[in-house]
Amino acid sequence: MSVTLKEKGKLDPLKVFIKVTAAFLVSVFSRKNEQKKIALVGGNLGEKYEDNAAIFHTYLHNHHADQVTAYWMYDPKTSYATDGQIPNAVPLGSFRNYLLFFQADYTFHGHSLMYDIAPSVDKFLFLNRKTIITHVSHGIEGFKKILIQKEDVPLLKRTNYFNCASVYEKDLKLNEWKIPEHKLIVTGLPRFDRYAHIKPAKEMKNILMMMTWREWLFDLSEEEFMQSAYFKNTYGLISHPGIRELIQQNGLKMQITLHPFMKKFKKHFVGLADPASGIEFLSSTNPSISQAIVDNDMLLTDITSVSWDFLYLNKPIIFNMFDRDEYLAQRGTYLSLETDLYGYKADTIEEVYAYLKKIVEEDITTNEWFPKATDYIDYFDHQNCQRLAKRVLGV
Repeated sequence: MSVTLKEKGKLDPLKVFIKVTAAFLVSVFSRKNEQKKIALVGGNLGEKYEDNAAIFHTYLHNHHADQVTAYWMYDPKTSYATDGQIPNAVPLGSFRNYLLFFQADYTFHGHSLMYDIAPSVDKFLFLNRKTIITHVSHGIEGFKKILIQKEDVPLLKRTNYFNCASVYEKDLKLNEWKIPEHKLIVTGLPRFDRYAHIKPAKEMKNILMMMTWREWLFDLSEEEFMQSAYFKNTYGLISHPGIRELIQQNGLKMQITLHPFMKKFKKHFVGLADPASGIEFLSSTNPSISQAIVDNDMLLTDITSVSWDFLYLNKPIIFNMFDRDEYLAQRGTYLSLETDLYGYKADTIEEVYAYLKKIVEEDITTNEWFPKATDYIDYFDHQNCQRLAKRVLGV
């Protein structure tokens, strides 16, 4: 699970040891002044405040502050936690972070306990036997097989609950991940609660382009990366004359989000931006990504987890799996890339262009595959956070 976090720098082992030891001793020999339950919440490596973990943290603060003090764990190298005035924000890796971890009644993480809640926790997790740990998931599982690293094994074993979006996902985690059934709870994805209304656009005007990452690209040199299918396809989509002309002539806007691991290659794309013609780039670390899901009328992607949001919202999707065979060989999927996609399947850039043209010219604003949504999503009632809080926290 932590392979995609490879670029995170390691903390100084000695400093971590000193902080953890001090925090543990303080937690043992001092009483918890807090009468309310303590919950630590974190996600996205602490780099931004969005997705399921952030939505759940906001819910706890707004609805159960009288019973639960919900802390948000953030990366101290970022400023969003103080700029955005996020309540009860605590820097990851700080003494207070480790002290709260030992004092906490509950933790909720979206990616990894080690990167979202307490750095290097795999080294001292045995010291904390009481905290109820819940994995709230990054998205609905299906298009990326789980990659379990050596350090993940004790963390997965120690985790008390894994929330699921549906019975489909519960069965997947039971049969593929081999998670014991008593740890699997079907409460829905918290982030779906933020979508107040499922109402397609009146006309097709705004397109979001967003691609996921391939972990086998990490060790490539810049020259090697620029020869990869990933770079060539991404660049080819954005620079395609037909696509750009279609956007400009129809008064459309295409917002492009490059994956965070693409930031060192961003210089190769900046020249393609042309806001006057409707082509603009969004920062992948900007909280506006969540707003972009709401603002845009359709999605152009490979198989990013954001596609589930567009399915939930009944918006058109074009899936461009340009490297399908390599992806299946290197990573693998649980769902079929041939029969289970809930959108238009475009293997080439020209097919993407053809489907975009069809959607624009026919003014298609809904997802033809929306009836499949209930195969993967059990709840559309905006009560996912409520169910999760009640099931785990008892509030």
